[in-house]
Amino acid sequence: MAIRAVLWDVDDTLFDYARADLTGMRGHLTAEGLVEGFGTVEEALRRWQELTVVHWRRFEAGGVDFQEQRRERVREFLGAPGLAAGEADAWFGRYVAHYEAAWELFPDTVPVLDLLAREYRHAVLSNSSIHNQDRKLRVLGVRDRFEVVVCAAELGVAKPAAEAFHAACDALGLLPGEVAYVGDHPDIDATGADGAGLRGIWLDRLGAGGRPELTRITDLHQLPALLRGDTRFGAPDTFG
Repeated sequence: MAIRAVLWDVDDTLFDYARADLTGMRGHLTAEGLVEGFGTVEEALRRWQELTVVHWRRFEAGGVDFQEQRRERVREFLGAPGLAAGEADAWFGRYVAHYEAAWELFPDTVPVLDLLAREYRHAVLSNSSIHNQDRKLRVLGVRDRFEVVVCAAELGVAKPAAEAFHAACDALGLLPGEVAYVGDHPDIDATGADGAGLRGIWLDRLGAGGRPELTRITDLHQLPALLRGDTRFGAPDTFG
């Protein structure tokens, strides 16, 4: 079945989330006078990321709503379980201001979207909220490249669940076999997409390798040839 659309992850796929996250955390902790309490900014960021995973899983399981999982993250990060909702929201808002100031697309994002624009339709499926990702794509100047933006917070189901991928395909009016999914996580993105009947493509920007069962690229410039069937690029990785 021919690929007619590309479904995209956003963070660490199109958008350099890791760099923005570190830069934003450094600016925020410095402004809040909290750097010393965590040893280093890198240690603080690792703790923040660990808590993000924990509380996102609670949200996925239906144990807490999207806004409350943010508040609980802040409370646990600060060691302040009694922090009022408004104070937690304000702290998170100040963090977000520093984080957003560091937003950038990867250098290959716009050139490859341009290359693919005439041949493929485009949409987004993200394990975030429409409020976050729609705004992010607009600020970064690429929202108009995507027909639809589908997010887990509104769906009530997240990648790697097949239902999330199928909801995005339904939004495009296409069968799963007509859609390729590109994301930076081998399991959540590529394996999840394959299991849902899409063509999963792992964007391995760091060159980790080691997943020969997956279709893997290391740069978005390899994607057009892969989608057009040029087997020189994007073949399953058979090297460790």
